[in-house]
Amino acid sequence: MSYCTAILGMQPEERKNLHANYHDHHYGFPIHDDNELFGRLILEINQAGLSWETILKKEQGFRTAYANFDVTTVANFNEDDRERLLQDTGIIRNKLKVNAAIENAKTILQLQKEFGSFENWLNHHHPKIKAEWVKLFKKTFKFTGGEIVGEFLMSIGFLPGAHDTSCAIQEKVLKSNPKWLSV
Repeated sequence: MSYCTAILGMQPEERKNLHANYHDHHYGFPIHDDNELFGRLILEINQAGLSWETILKKEQGFRTAYANFDVTTVANFNEDDRERLLQDTGIIRNKLKVNAAIENAKTILQLQKEFGSFENWLNHHHPKIKAEWVKLFKKTFKFTGGEIVGEFLMSIGFLPGAHDTSCAIQEKVLKSNPKWLSV
């Protein structure tokens, strides 16, 4: 089921607005900033086992806790930072997810050295089908299973399926970077 179909159900107004904002302005659109790409990866990892609504409600908490998703800063987090994150009620306090964020930041720094940016690394490997991406992500990053990788890549326009073909937002996504949806 696409995100479009999922948000069409009747929901209280606040929930509907939360999902509509993400759907209409973020989901499926390309991200060209490495810190924001890293942030989206953190959010997708933290969603595992939870609802996306929970993550959307905590997005600002994640931004604050993870230094506005600054890759270099997070890569340099130490044990005190890990403990701080595990006590932070504004995020998901899961040791595996916290550790994954820090270790994945370190990995992204290495990718930036080799490819110039995280985005360039993604572009270097595009196009791939989901199974190929999952294999690559599992080899490269921590805490990146099939659902996490699929949602991350759909959410940034590297895999199709974020929006129904009848969704008005799909046309905006395609206009924003059609080559990314050519798998």
